[in-house]
Amino acid sequence: MVQHAGPEQAKKKSKVKVPHIFVILFIMIALASLASYVIPAGQFERQTNDSGAEVIVPGTFEYAESSPVTFFEFMFAIPDGFIQTAEIIFGIIMIGGMFAVIERTGVIALGVNKLASKFADKGLWIIPTLMLPFALFTTFTGQVEMSLIYLPAILPLVLKLGFDRITAAAIVLVSTIAGFSVALAIPANLGVAQEIAELPLYSGIGFRIVLLVIVMLAGMAYVWRYAKKVHNNPELSIVFDENNMEPQVEEMAPAKATKRQIWTAFTLLAAFGVLLFGLLNYGWYFRELTGLYALIGITAGLVAGLKPSEIADAFNEGFKKILLGAIVVGIARGIAVVLDAGDIMDTIIFALGEFVSIMPDSLTAVFMLIVQAALNFLIPSGSGQAMVTMPIMTGLSDISGVTRQTAVLAFLLGDGFTNIFYPTSGYFMATLAVGGIRWEKWLKFIFPLLIVWYSVAVVALIIAQFIEYGPL
Repeated sequence: MVQHAGPEQAKKKSKVKVPHIFVILFIMIALASLASYVIPAGQFERQTNDSGAEVIVPGTFEYAESSPVTFFEFMFAIPDGFIQTAEIIFGIIMIGGMFAVIERTGVIALGVNKLASKFADKGLWIIPTLMLPFALFTTFTGQVEMSLIYLPAILPLVLKLGFDRITAAAIVLVSTIAGFSVALAIPANLGVAQEIAELPLYSGIGFRIVLLVIVMLAGMAYVWRYAKKVHNNPELSIVFDENNMEPQVEEMAPAKATKRQIWTAFTLLAAFGVLLFGLLNYGWYFRELTGLYALIGITAGLVAGLKPSEIADAFNEGFKKILLGAIVVGIARGIAVVLDAGDIMDTIIFALGEFVSIMPDSLTAVFMLIVQAALNFLIPSGSGQAMVTMPIMTGLSDISGVTRQTAVLAFLLGDGFTNIFYPTSGYFMATLAVGGIRWEKWLKFIFPLLIVWYSVAVVALIIAQFIEYGPL
């Protein structure tokens, strides 16, 4: 006779939880510190290239005197991580404040209700409608940090259409990271990697266009399938047990926008234009963006007729909502802080390079992918990882017969997909915080898609190696 689990048993099972993200990151910092007592210290020589960036000089690795992480270096790792990521942390906090002010103006509620009425009978079509432009914008600019703008803007709409927070986050993160990973013309990761590999800038775009189409179709189909399942049965939502955390969506703002709200919308549109102009022409980063976010929030509030104290209260509410994501960024950087303090980062890079060099030539590109994916945990920066690994991978590709363009593709795919998986990815963890999604819940959702994407990546690299994927 089959016995069904009673309420008490179900309750006990539900108590088994993945530790809090702070606990996970602290354990990682501790393990990285202990690793400095086991892994020998070492360093590569570095030189400044034509663009002014410091890159590793292949073949110059030398072991150095051991310098394991001391107790005080371990103790200071988290505050040092906060100092190193101060720009990002303040930028994330200000995004929360800015959107809280914009929400209070009523402009978001108006937009949500209008779009919701248009997509009322075809809600699922909101998925490709949003994912395609997000992916295309990212694949030419590399601005994955725009996820922090996209998610709070679309979250109320996605919820109103009957989906959940996971669906909203997936629309943003899956599309942007697909565009980032299969970069068509991104200066920061593709441009730097091809410059180091001495390839024409943005060359090989034809093959990447085909790959981007495949990756995007797989991503959209996966999000569509999940969203349809949740829409038909909300209990199947991964975050169904957290429904009390769902943000309240206004049933209806005034049917017609007031003059102040219309001017507020135009103000926000102009501000978004300034944002894009600064990103694309001046390479603005979080320092500049933080100031712009503050100015946008204040200006939008004043144009909408909010009193200064009301604007300040809205900023305060927004700061509180986003604080967790900002703190995660600083703590996560502590891992890199202790690896640098113990002088073992270069040793790990050297060891992984040696690992790739002993692999069969037919599998070299695949193992480059694996190594790049592993290193992104330690170096969560596309351009930073390119400067560290591409000099080594370029040399290995010449020895093994893999084309340099294939080595660049292995770097892009290995570095890219992990950005919506690793907790050391600052913008990703901040985006989850914006959506009120716990890391372990997101992993449960995204893991099957990552398997599909990496399978596609392996096949693409094997084909690239077979056709001798070249610079054109």
